[in-house]
Amino acid sequence: MASTEVKTGIHTSPEAARRLARRYRQEAFFQFMGLIAIVLALSALAWLMASIFGTGLSAFRQHEVQITASLDPELIDPERTGDPEVMRRGDYRTILQRAIYDRFPEAADDRKLRLQLMEVYSVAGGTGFLRDFVLDNPGRVGDTVTLWIPASDDVDQMLKGKFDLDVPQELRKVTDVQIAWVRELQASGELRASFNKILFLNTDSRDPELAGVAAAVVGSFYALLVTFVLSFPMGVAAAIYLEEFAPKNRFTDFIEVNINNLAAVPSIVFGLLGLAVFLNFFGLPRSAPLVGGMVLALMTLPTIIIATRASLKAVPPSIREGALGVGASKLQSIYHHVLPLAMPGILTGTIIGMAQALGETAPLLMIGMVAFVTQIPESITTPASALPVQVFLWSDSPERAWEERTSAAIIILLGFLTLMNLVAVLLRSRFERRW
Repeated sequence: MASTEVKTGIHTSPEAARRLARRYRQEAFFQFMGLIAIVLALSALAWLMASIFGTGLSAFRQHEVQITASLDPELIDPERTGDPEVMRRGDYRTILQRAIYDRFPEAADDRKLRLQLMEVYSVAGGTGFLRDFVLDNPGRVGDTVTLWIPASDDVDQMLKGKFDLDVPQELRKVTDVQIAWVRELQASGELRASFNKILFLNTDSRDPELAGVAAAVVGSFYALLVTFVLSFPMGVAAAIYLEEFAPKNRFTDFIEVNINNLAAVPSIVFGLLGLAVFLNFFGLPRSAPLVGGMVLALMTLPTIIIATRASLKAVPPSIREGALGVGASKLQSIYHHVLPLAMPGILTGTIIGMAQALGETAPLLMIGMVAFVTQIPESITTPASALPVQVFLWSDSPERAWEERTSAAIIILLGFLTLMNLVAVLLRSRFERRW
């Protein structure tokens, strides 16, 4: 009885109350610091997203100018051969210049005004649009046609409010007379803003208003395809062997430690490995999705192995024991029972690893996937770029229009990453079973 009274006195003493209050204060302080950390992280993320989307959303809208051009046969197909190759080499720049000078005849006799007038239109875009129209409609040669062509990047940026027009003319990218021409085109309905299809359908270009991510998207797709084909079967097979068949000894412990270490190796190290082995030793084509996919597969392999082993461990031992109890071999119990149940986690880890590979830039730079690609790659061995590399290249360009193009490419990349992570979540929620 005395012992009970002593214990009760100890736990209800003033000293015990002070310790309990101090513990509660520490717990409240820890929760408060955790909440502050979460708020700061979300604030930083919100600021970053606002900066990217605030800059890049305008790139999905582009201004176009209407031209009325006479498709002079003497400039397109003088011999009237009808050969597409002959028409492809036609003098479309002269046709474009004539159309522009006819629209603003006051500039035709003044060389300085002519130069300023041509800077209102995208000359490269206009000639390309005219060429494509003639090749698609060869029977229209000799007619007068009306087309919409991209405005120059400076005019596009001006209309999007990126330039301060109140500063003196010598401090602006557009002159007073160019502003007057643009206002005239707007008033007559010959200038409009539309969805920027060029951003998605074109390849890289020296002109910002003509640059697109088509080649980079296809290059990333090919590289990820090679990555998946190489890393998924090898990663799953390695994980099954290590988890289910390999004996527990120093050698397998050494392998497991090194797999965990490889998951933390900087990605540029894998790029150096690809440069030394795949390019210099084996002589594989530089700047090809094949090499990029092989390098990314090496980087993704540890992630897949670790995720697969964790998924196999999560399957209850009773599944294995039940399969063995009805006469299945160990191999049959794994491939017919354990592996299907672990597959949601395996696919989730694989997709997350692939999403990480999609956003990598350093290893692709090391193997030369920084080429100026003007054609959509046709196979895994043709030169190509990738979305993160395209972002890197555009961010280094000086013109103001490249800033919004860079942010738009980041938005597209984030869209793909979000989609891949969403697929991973859906797979887990769809196939996951609870025991």
